[in-house]
Amino acid sequence: MKKYLISIYQPDGDPPPPEVLDPIMRNMEALQAELRDSGAWVFSGGLNPPSTATVLQGKGNEVLTTDGPFVEGKEHLGGFTVIQAEDLDAALAWGSKFAQVLTPLSIEVRPMEFGHCG
Repeated sequence: MKKYLISIYQPDGDPPPPEVLDPIMRNMEALQAELRDSGAWVFSGGLNPPSTATVLQGKGNEVLTTDGPFVEGKEHLGGFTVIQAEDLDAALAWGSKFAQVLTPLSIEVRPMEFGHCG
C-alpha cells in the first residue's frame, strides 16, 4: 500500500473557544479511532505554534539560524496524519473525512515516498 500525508492547515491566532473546539476534538478522536480500526493509520502528530519554529538554511560553509516559520502567512501547518491506502482515491476519501470534521480548515493529501529524497 502507498503512504499519504494528510496535512491540516489552521489559521494563525488563538484557538476557538471550548464550546467550538471540544466537539471538533471529540470528532477527531473518533476519526483517528476509525483510521486505526481500518488499518489505514500509520502515525499522527500535532505541531506547536509557528512561533516555536527554528529555520536552518545552509549558506556555503555556514548554517544560518532564524526564529519563526520559514513562510509568513495567515495559516500554518498545525498537524498531520500519515495513512496507508490502496490508491489516491482511497486517500482522498480519508482526507474528505478530515475536511468534514475540521470544517472550515484546509486539508491537503499528498503521496509520500520513504527511503530517499527527491
